Amino acid sequence: MASPAASEVYIIDASDRDHAIEALWREVGFPSLDGKDIAVKANFNSDDPFPATTHPDTLGAIFGQLLDAGARTIRLGERSGMGETRAVLRNRGAVDVAARAGADVVALDDLPREGWEAVPGDGLHWREGFLIARLFWDADVVVQTCCLKTHRFGGHVSLSLKNPVGAVAEKNPGGGYNYMMELHASPHQRRMIAEVNRFFPCALSVVDAAEGFSTGGPERGHRIAPGVILASTDRVALDAAGVALLRLYGSTPDVMRGRIFAMDQIARAAELGVGVRSAQDLRLVALDAESKETAFDMRRILDGAG
Repeated sequence: MASPAASEVYIIDASDRDHAIEALWREVGFPSLDGKDIAVKANFNSDDPFPATTHPDTLGAIFGQLLDAGARTIRLGERSGMGETRAVLRNRGAVDVAARAGADVVALDDLPREGWEAVPGDGLHWREGFLIARLFWDADVVVQTCCLKTHRFGGHVSLSLKNPVGAVAEKNPGGGYNYMMELHASPHQRRMIAEVNRFFPCALSVVDAAEGFSTGGPERGHRIAPGVILASTDRVALDAAGVALLRLYGSTPDVMRGRIFAMDQIARAAELGVGVRSAQDLRLVALDAESKETAFDMRRILDGAG
């Protein structure tokens, strides 16, 4: 479906999440994690069920692969922007899934100042820079899983580039500067989202697109059911593929118009070297017969308006 490329985005039928995650993991060729400390960033921004938040089965399947690969420790770190983090993680099943896997759960809101790394604003659209959780910097490997959603509060889409915003402090501990207030009020919001990714190490990103929101978002919207899961080591390539998938189903004017690689989040992330710079630099790889037609349609969109 495409010529050899710099980055691959794998796509597979989502009807059996355990099988899908295992197949994606194998295809990516993830190395041994023997003795490694792993940090996981999922998507628990609000107290709403999938596709607003990570499906428990997807989280459990990822934990399973980490354990099978020899992970020494697993820590799930999260900050919920639309709810109390600990309650959201409990109500959405993340605490139970983590307990079964022997993983620790860290509500980032509770971190003291020394739990955050200061990123200066030099060369960024963040006036004061921002704080990012050291949990992700200190880990040997970071894996994230997110959902397929639009974002009606200025982000336009909420995929693998948006998800790390949940690793940024809402405000400086002790009642200091409010980073999220700045983000959501800024005309540069989408560029600021992209800039977080320069400081968020991530070995693998998974988008659970069994269902998604093609309008609205991030906590509610028009539901679609693409029935696939996507994964890549390249967040820019993955989000470009995610936008193509949203376009396939029809989405908001902000998502549907223009070239995909001209969208602010994707363009700024590519500029910063987070991932590929064009649609020609990514290759869609369907891992089963069920996902081939979807992958073909996504490729057609990327070729026409990537």
